Amino acid sequence: MSEARISLRIDPELKKDAQDLYSDLGLDLTTAVTMFLKQSVREQALPFKPELEDPESVQARKDAFRKDLKRYKSVDEWWDDLNA
Repeated sequence: MSEARISLRIDPELKKDAQDLYSDLGLDLTTAVTMFLKQSVREQALPFKPELEDPESVQARKDAFRKDLKRYKSVDEWWDDLNA
């Protein structure tokens, strides 16, 4: 089977992160992209459902990683603090 060459412009950090991920999975980037394209053709759609998150969910996810939030070791500890 002959092969076609594809040239992509992509953020270098994203490329490296993807290469690292696929390497851990035993794949190279070319194989991963080929798998993505084959699955897209097979399904006649993207192989995942793109969705926009509501702004509250985006903010909640950002807030969850804030360093200044109080952390609890258990739900009971959280309830005790909440009821104090």
